[in-house]
Amino acid sequence: MDGGRGDALIPAALLAEVYAHAREAFPAECCGYLTGARVVRCTNVDASATSFAIGGRELLDFARSFDGPEPARILYHSHTNGRAYISATDRAQAGGYPVRHLVVGVTAEGITEAALFDEGFVELGRWC
Repeated sequence: MDGGRGDALIPAALLAEVYAHAREAFPAECCGYLTGARVVRCTNVDASATSFAIGGRELLDFARSFDGPEPARILYHSHTNGRAYISATDRAQAGGYPVRHLVVGVTAEGITEAALFDEGFVELGRWC
């Protein structure tokens, strides 16, 4: 599922972990973040199936990571309609954190696509 520039943007092993999280969370959206070397899974505290929110201690850990040795670099979540895009809700929830955004499209059949966006929501890469 590499669109050509995959490992240059996100190592394949980390992307595979994010994909696994998206499949396990389905039909809910998953969420979490990537540091340079690892995936940090978070609990989606939003009760709807069409949104995500990191809350409580996990949100605090995410925010504190920017001052630590392994800062969050990419915030990720899934879209359960199988499409990887930045929605209006995603823009509203971005929170102004200095991270890229990875959106993974997932359905009951599995991962359909993924896309990486910069802080301004410009697409940087796509896997399909």
